[in-house]
Amino acid sequence: MTVSTTWWPAPVPAAPVDATVALPGSKSLTNRLLVLAALADGPSTLVRPLRARDTQLMADALRSLGAAIEADGDEWRVTPAPPRGPATVDCGLAGTVMRFVPPVAALADGPVHLDGDPQARLRPMDQTVATLRALGVVIDDDGRGRLPLTVRGSGSVAGGVVELDASSSSQFVSALLLAGARYDAGVDVRHRGKPVPSLPHVQMTVAQLRLRGVSVDDTEPNRWSVAPGPISAVDAVVEPDLSNAAPFLAAALVTGGRVRVRDWPAHTDQPGDQLRHLLVAFGADVVRDGADVVVTGGVSLDGVSLDLHDVGELTPVVAALAALATSPSQLSGIAHLRGHETDRLAAIAAEVNELGGRVEEQADGLRIEPRALRAGRWHTYADHRMAHAGAVIGLAVPGVEVEDVATTAKTFPGFAEEWERLAA
Repeated sequence: MTVSTTWWPAPVPAAPVDATVALPGSKSLTNRLLVLAALADGPSTLVRPLRARDTQLMADALRSLGAAIEADGDEWRVTPAPPRGPATVDCGLAGTVMRFVPPVAALADGPVHLDGDPQARLRPMDQTVATLRALGVVIDDDGRGRLPLTVRGSGSVAGGVVELDASSSSQFVSALLLAGARYDAGVDVRHRGKPVPSLPHVQMTVAQLRLRGVSVDDTEPNRWSVAPGPISAVDAVVEPDLSNAAPFLAAALVTGGRVRVRDWPAHTDQPGDQLRHLLVAFGADVVRDGADVVVTGGVSLDGVSLDLHDVGELTPVVAALAALATSPSQLSGIAHLRGHETDRLAAIAAEVNELGGRVEEQADGLRIEPRALRAGRWHTYADHRMAHAGAVIGLAVPGVEVEDVATTAKTFPGFAEEWERLAA
């Protein structure tokens, strides 16, 4: 059988870009809100949720466990039901699905089998398996600590104190917190290990729990205690996905142009909000104009020294900017990116170097020395963030072809069409 690969010619604008972009809803928020709505004490509505592969997978997973999720225009109506089994869940390549669903499946009254894309079987699940087992949940994984696995729910989880090492992903913490209020004794999560990456995502989880009346004590560092009790049904409007703003705002810097992003939240827990500060380090001018954020490219694209530990998802686009900068850059605090959709550090280094750049992998980051880049093919490894990075490189390097740009539908359906309008 021959597998064909689609190569997308990344557009090169003839002039500095001047564009306005409206972003789809936040994947991180949508999937957290779906889980909480499915466990709530009554029906609720999500307004303007992201409808992309990752969130459709989450909705389908929760439906398989008994929740009713009905689409109506730009809304999802969620009617909860006690989780049930047997069920089968397709996780795709969505970290939030493969980490968030097992603690919910533990509440089901029968077995729940989870599997996903081939790449998903390489992503670590050991902490999910270990923590649920410590809480008395039976899981069959043949000792892999990865997908596929089966959660053998008994209808309830005792809950209580559990220790874990979440240094490879904050999702291990958020997963337990989201379901913890439904456990008999709640859950008291204690992290032991190197600092938790992408900590703003945990803060987002805690904030959403509190909005639904759940008592969460996070006063002690590396400890989160969720009290048992109901999760109130709350209607919610989903914020735009600020991480998806990264390639569009980067286009302003690469071309010396200007990009406006509509409806940027004034207050948010999204890590993507840090773009407003990270891009200033590259020499951009960033201002808020009413409800929007406007980024204008500077006279030059300066190299940077950045610790991206809390905003690792922005690394591929930041690295693309660094590869096009006028001086070297150091990106650190991102060892955990080796366990994402792909080993993002290795992937970035391989693709930039293949185009003539110089990127050195380090234990927890990348050293990037700008060089003149040449035309060539940019592999994405089925990773939407790698596709974003390739598109950014292509703005400045004629002849770059991005592999399977459709992988961006994971979080941004229609990305290629929006990008082509930007570069027109």
